Amino acid sequence: MTLKEGRRVKLAADTRLTDSGAVAGGGFLALAAGTEGTVEQVVEHRNESQEVREYVRLKSLLDDFGHQMPTESRRQLVEKVGALEPEWIAYQQQGQRVTVRVRFDNGFILDEVQADLFTTA
Repeated sequence: MTLKEGRRVKLAADTRLTDSGAVAGGGFLALAAGTEGTVEQVVEHRNESQEVREYVRLKSLLDDFGHQMPTESRRQLVEKVGALEPEWIAYQQQGQRVTVRVRFDNGFILDEVQADLFTTA
């Protein structure tokens, strides 16, 4: 499910907001599964390493200009792209981390939490 700003959502499971003992008397604070609210912000985190950025740059160069390059230069570029390809494959398999800010109908706000804590309302 892709969350968008303004979309109504609900918590998929009970979510503890504090550690045990953080509330007077040794209790904790939690929001119940099914608590509804509205998505205020969606942030897609891109965790690109230097190797991934270099792969994208070199692969683009190879795809766009490789056919015009001298044979030895092209061979060296193909080797560099090949050496960086495992990093690129791992990056693609990892997927993107998405966090959201949700304002619940009861006034609570959860910010910078994983989007997969929510389902559509």
